[in-house]
Amino acid sequence: MSGAEETRDGVSLTNLDQSLFEGAGASKRDLVDYLDAVRDRIIPQLRDRPLSVIRALRGQAPFMQKNLPKYTPEWVRRVPVWAEASHREVSYALCDDRRTLLWFANQRAIEYHPTLARADDLSRPTHLVLDLDPPEGDSFPAAVAAALLVRRALADSGLAGAVKTSGAKGVHVFVPVTAGADAEEMAAATRAVAARAERLDPALATTAFIREDRGGRVFVDSTRAGGATVVAAYSPRLRPGLPVSFPVDWDDLPDVTPADFTVHTVPGLVAARDPWLDLMPAPQALPADLVEEGRAIPVARVQAMHEGKRRARTRRQAG
Repeated sequence: MSGAEETRDGVSLTNLDQSLFEGAGASKRDLVDYLDAVRDRIIPQLRDRPLSVIRALRGQAPFMQKNLPKYTPEWVRRVPVWAEASHREVSYALCDDRRTLLWFANQRAIEYHPTLARADDLSRPTHLVLDLDPPEGDSFPAAVAAALLVRRALADSGLAGAVKTSGAKGVHVFVPVTAGADAEEMAAATRAVAARAERLDPALATTAFIREDRGGRVFVDSTRAGGATVVAAYSPRLRPGLPVSFPVDWDDLPDVTPADFTVHTVPGLVAARDPWLDLMPAPQALPADLVEEGRAIPVARVQAMHEGKRRARTRRQAG
């Protein structure tokens, strides 16, 4: 067997010396070695959750894969989920073990996006998530500042969350919620937290879904709810240098940059402990007033769709 091929846990690994993508600064071997090194950290984030991955095949544009391909080994666990948008059943993988993770790595799956709910009850997400999406440019410090607003808004509601870099230019805040809250309640509470964070500093943060309305502010995205996915803690991102979505202590957040955490640096940072596990608060009940406030706030995507149609009509009439 050549140096470019080997077998681990019964999984044949091929073309390990190939670059992952142009500008990656990493080979396929680097990806495989990284995921294998952090398997005890990332698999708990993926287990029992329908998984979407972003793959980068040679000579093709990267793409998100939800439905498992026909050549998927029979030993990969899977769960059928009805997709309302495409009106079909999608066969999602459940990445529950090392062998499945290595198989995905060999498929050049770089990013790992599990659902917020587990497969046994997709109507009940386990975490409330706010995604802080800063404007273009060197704007990570703005995302950090907005995340601190979210932390204040949560604290004012008696809630606490954990924070991680997105691995791109943003920040994710996760709030674990006790069993019982359904997707509608979780989505409403998420909208309310976003609105409260925006009110704390409207010059910095905005809940405007339409990009042109954000005015250079950080978008406090409350749409990671219901059947949404969020990139997992410890997942690589398809960006130069292969950065990793990484947990950070709130006190340390202003002092880090996304580039601090890559497939090359993270294995050493998690060898002795699981920061995401250590930093995550215990599950909390959603305050009733938060849910009620959120129910009065329009769903961002729906509101944006109607507003887009209204603006199109205005342009046509003006023309």
